[in-house]
Amino acid sequence: MLATLSNLLWSYVLIALLVGIGLYFTVASRFVQFRYFGRMFRVLGSALHHEPGQISSFQALVVSVAGRVGGGNIAGVAVAITLGGPGAVFWMWLIGLMGMATSFFECSLAQLYKRREPDGSFRGGPAYYLSRGLEQKGLAALYSVLLLITFGFGFNAVQSYVVATSLSDSFGVPTTVSGAALVVFLGFVFFGGMRRIAAVAEVIVPVMAVSYFACALLVIGLNVDRVPGVLATIVSSAFGFEPALGGGLGVAVMQGVKRGLFSNEAGLGSAPNVAAVATVPHPASQGIVQAFSVFIDTLIMCSCTALIILLSDVFTSSGPEVSGVALTQNALAEHLGAWGGSFVSVALVLFAFSSIMYNYYLGENSLNYFSEENQRLFVVYRVLVLGLVFWGAAQDLGTVFSFADLTMGLLGVVNLVGLIWMSRLALRLLRDYDTQLAAGREPRLDPAAFADLDIDASAWQDAPRVPKD
Repeated sequence: MLATLSNLLWSYVLIALLVGIGLYFTVASRFVQFRYFGRMFRVLGSALHHEPGQISSFQALVVSVAGRVGGGNIAGVAVAITLGGPGAVFWMWLIGLMGMATSFFECSLAQLYKRREPDGSFRGGPAYYLSRGLEQKGLAALYSVLLLITFGFGFNAVQSYVVATSLSDSFGVPTTVSGAALVVFLGFVFFGGMRRIAAVAEVIVPVMAVSYFACALLVIGLNVDRVPGVLATIVSSAFGFEPALGGGLGVAVMQGVKRGLFSNEAGLGSAPNVAAVATVPHPASQGIVQAFSVFIDTLIMCSCTALIILLSDVFTSSGPEVSGVALTQNALAEHLGAWGGSFVSVALVLFAFSSIMYNYYLGENSLNYFSEENQRLFVVYRVLVLGLVFWGAAQDLGTVFSFADLTMGLLGVVNLVGLIWMSRLALRLLRDYDTQLAAGREPRLDPAAFADLDIDASAWQDAPRVPKD
């Protein structure tokens, strides 16, 4: 039943909403993800600057990348290629490019409605712009509950299972040992709050992403003469010209769109919770940074896995019974030897570890919406999450994953309804950014220009300035 409901939601409702909203925001913003693509690097150049005790724009970026980049980039791409053929990769690229616009706006809105905490840090996310921007407290409460169930509890247990089984299969580590080790390391991170999560992610995420990217570049270098042919196959298969390489045009489109949306999470409302905590001069500045995180996830990391698989003979020789992580492992082992398969396992462990940190913070943020001052509640939550991490390491969590998959779909529907409702305000925020840039100024939010909104003006009093070129 869970699988049927989840399939209905992800195969029809969410695809229609996410693709429709992505197209709308892309056109209405005059292709903001392309207009400001070069500026993404300019903004990132100043993203390391932040006040002591606050979170930099770069730190918020790497935490959100930690959540976006994960099993979907290693296993999800392999599944998409197995079921939909190489053409599914093209549709993943397309949905990623549109998702950049959606992510820009949802993360900009999260920044606009962020609230300053007593310790000088920030909180925000869809629950805040749903309640303060739309005055829909019931919708915000529903969103927060779904966020807590999906990421705070469900996916944390699943990620723990992924880590433990991967270490067990590759290196013979008992699942209970893996679970206990995860509890120790994660406990240290969780009880340090968002600042420690950001500090750890700032180290782990670039290392794991760059290592995986470098591995893919090595594979490409060893097979550089075949790359043009593989790219041509991806494009031709996307339009059904090579049906023998997949399930036909319809399946290629469906798998590419579905796996692309699942991987980059644009529009699902998860990344805005992290985007809101950054210290930036204008909400759109973080929107630009978060759009880049979608590019990293789908256009770079997913492409790495796709090329690793399609440049090998594993895809055509293994058959449909070999899919997911096993397909990626076998492909990399063919290119680089036995250590290639082990590298995939290590990468998957790092991806999953960083995803657990990200998931934990999303759950904490949902609790904060209901109770900002009850610190005992946060301690109980941390202990529960650590308990689920240990429990999940030794369980077969197919049912848990199906349930979390369903609640994440519902989470996306709630957030997308809010984005449609607030689309005029989102475009107004972009116009403010565009106007300041056109006047030759580095954009800074003036709370007085948005005095008609319920925003926290104190959150913008000491916003950092972007250094001049």
